[in-house]
Parts: sequence; C-alpha cells; structure tokens
Amino acid sequence: MRKQPLLAKIRGRAFAPVDIASLVFFRIAFALVMLGEVFRMRHQIASYWISPRFLFKYYGFSWVHPWPGNGLYIHWTLFGILAVFIAVGFLYRVSATLFFLSCSYFFFLDEGRYVNHTYLMCLFGFLLIFVPAHRAFSVDAWLWPKLRSRVTPAWTVWLLRAQMAVVYFFAGIAKMTPDWLRGEPMRAWLTHIIHSPVIDHFSHAIWTPYFASYTALLLDLLAAPLLLWRRTRLPAFCLVAFFHILNAQFFGIGVFPWLAIAATTIFLSPDWPRRIISVFRPSVAAIPKKAVPLPPHRHQTWILCFVATYIAIQVFVPVTHFFYRGGIEWTYAEHHFAWQMMVRRKSTMGFFYVTDPNNDETYQIKLRDYLDSRQIARMGWRPDMVQQFARYLASVTLRSGPQPLKVQARMFVSINGRKPQLFLDPNVDLAAEPHVWGRPRWLLQVHEPLPPPGEDFSNDLFIGSSEGN
Repeated sequence: MRKQPLLAKIRGRAFAPVDIASLVFFRIAFALVMLGEVFRMRHQIASYWISPRFLFKYYGFSWVHPWPGNGLYIHWTLFGILAVFIAVGFLYRVSATLFFLSCSYFFFLDEGRYVNHTYLMCLFGFLLIFVPAHRAFSVDAWLWPKLRSRVTPAWTVWLLRAQMAVVYFFAGIAKMTPDWLRGEPMRAWLTHIIHSPVIDHFSHAIWTPYFASYTALLLDLLAAPLLLWRRTRLPAFCLVAFFHILNAQFFGIGVFPWLAIAATTIFLSPDWPRRIISVFRPSVAAIPKKAVPLPPHRHQTWILCFVATYIAIQVFVPVTHFFYRGGIEWTYAEHHFAWQMMVRRKSTMGFFYVTDPNNDETYQIKLRDYLDSRQIARMGWRPDMVQQFARYLASVTLRSGPQPLKVQARMFVSINGRKPQLFLDPNVDLAAEPHVWGRPRWLLQVHEPLPPPGEDFSNDLFIGSSEGN
C-alpha cells in the first residue's frame, strides 16, 4: 500500500474537524478583556497621546499621528464598540478587521508606550480576522443560518496555540541570562516592590529569589509542552493561571495576565466549554465528528502557506537580537517584539545639550519640558529613540543662523541596580547621525561582562526607571 504524501497528511490534519466551542470561548473572552482595557484606559488618553509635546515613532510609521480635537476619544469609544461586536459576533469579519486596525493605530502612536500586551492584542486581533470564530453562538450565525457550524478546521485552533506557545517559550528564553540565574531582579522586587504579609515572611530569605526566578523560568519554557500533553494539560493550565494571577496581584502590568489566561484556554480540549455546560444542561452534549466543508486544494495550500509564514515570522523576530554586537542587556535592542517581559530593571539618567554653531552657545535641555517620566525611562533603553528625540530638538529649537543645531547627550544607564555606566558617545552630534539597522557606532561598547549587581544605585537621582514589561 503506497504511503500518503506528506502534504496530503498535513492537509488532512490541518482541515480535520474539531469542536468550535473553545474558539468561540476565546473570541468572547478576548473581546471582554479588551473591553475592560478600554474602560481602564479611558482616562489616560490625554496623558498618553495628547499632552506630550513629542511622541516617539516606530521606523516607517512616522505618519501615524493623533486625531485632532476629540478624535482620539471618539476613536477609543469606537474601539470599545468593536470589542462588543466581536464578543457578540456581529458583523464579525468587518468588526475584527476594524478592531485590528484600531488597535494597531493606538499601538503605533508612540513607541515610548510599548508594552508586550499591546503587541499581543494586535496579533490576536489580526488572527481573529481569519479564524471563523463567529460560526456559533453569535449574532451572525443567528442572522445567517448558513454560517452556523459546530465544528471548525483544526488549523484555526492550532494557529492560536502556536501564537501563545511562542509567547511562553521566548519569555523563558529571555530569562536565561546571568542576572536572572543569579536571582536578579527578583531579589530587588521581593525586597523593595512586592509587599504582602505572605511574601514579606519569605522575601529576605537567601533561597527565595532563586526559587522564584527558576520557577518562572521553567514555567515559561515548559508551559506549552505541558499544555499540549493531555495528561499534564489540566494541572499545567491551573499552574499557569495561578502564575498570571500572582503577577496581576504584585506587578503593574495591566491587562496582560487576564489576556494570557484567556488565550491559554485554547490549549484545552476544543470541546471543553461544551463539556462544562453539559453538566448543567445535558442536552448540550458532545457533538459527533463530521466533515467540514473543505475549500479547494489550491485554497488549502494558500491557507497552509499563510499559517506557516505567520508562525515562521513569530519565531524569527524574537531571535533577531542575537545578531546584534555587544551585550543584549546593555543595548536593549532586543526588547521590542521579543517577549522580554519583566526580565530586568533599567534606570536612566540623561542630559541633552544643544549647541548653536552660529554663535557657539551651548545650553542644557530640560527633558521634563518635552517628555513625561515613562517616555524618559523608555528612551534610555532604546538608542533609536534617543536619536529621534535629538532630531526633534534640532528641529524645534531656535537657532541664530543658517547652520543646523548640534545635539549631544550624556546618557547613563543602570541595569539591575548596578553603578550607572555611560551609554552613548557624548561627543557625537546625534541629530546629524543617519538611521542604521543594528548597533549604531555611537552606542558605547561594553568590553567586559557586566559585573554582578552590587549596591543598588537605581534610585539615585534617576529621572526614569522601569521593570521593562
């Protein structure tokens, strides 16, 4: 008997019918979490995107600007309405597309506001456009009965699982650093940031930061394999959920823990919501397997190519930072899009100087006149943001003649409480430097490994500090 071709096997498994219940649950849970985020953030729109004089831009997205007048408030309200439409499954494809575009718009408004959960929100919004999560328990399925289906192709579930597996795995890879293995910054969090009667009882013990650090490392690395194995799936899910609840309790990381718990449910058996409901309503029993109307082979190939390309991008982007020269903890160029979550404390102290070559006058800029504390802290992590701000200063500061202004910076960075080190070449005119991919020449090289954390300098006269979610 001739063996079935590999592509045919892949097609057979990718388009095999599975219960749509878990996909529907994810649609509703994700939308409700997003609606909660809309309510939580509604009072911060002005402080985030309207009040600052300067917003940092991602490369290639300098054209994204805040709406004039009350436009941002109106857009934010519509963003919440789209989340409601996704939750109830009304005009699902259109709503999911507009939700993704709206989420991306707010994401690209200011690079200085980057956090991992906003990036994950955009990715899930994008994926919901393509998965048929509206074919059951939705307004669309009620209005158009031909849409109704109690099953979905297996690839729709596996695509969401792959996305969350990437998040967990690379969050674990990010923790495989000398500092994390030495118990930093967990030691500082346990002694200075986290305050709880239970935690305080153990926080000063020598073994506590090591136990917490290695537990978090192993949990991130093993979460996806344990969730995918049927025998360990339920205890692994409970452990992961408990881990996220602890994070929500002790760290100010916004909506991420609840978003992660909602997304982790996709690892459970596809029919798990139906099984739970059947306990109370026996009529809602497990459905018999039946065929899913398959698209033509050409369309199947395009779908599989899309899935493979998307997953490949999600795997490749987090590892690009390994190609940077210099210590990655120092450059922090690896932070964006790489699931570097709560792996270090970085504090920055910066001084910017503008020189007018037309009259040879030099004066110091007060950063607080242009940026808020969060923007200042994030700028200290990212050399490209320092250069953006330098160019902005050169463009808005008055000069006395035709020659362009020079902007120089003395930026000091402290990693995990170490003594501050000079981050940039203070003699370089940052406003005149071209944009480069990778490591700019004016970013100072750390020739020797960073010493172990010693005395905590991170709060001494620093104008910005953060834990780096």
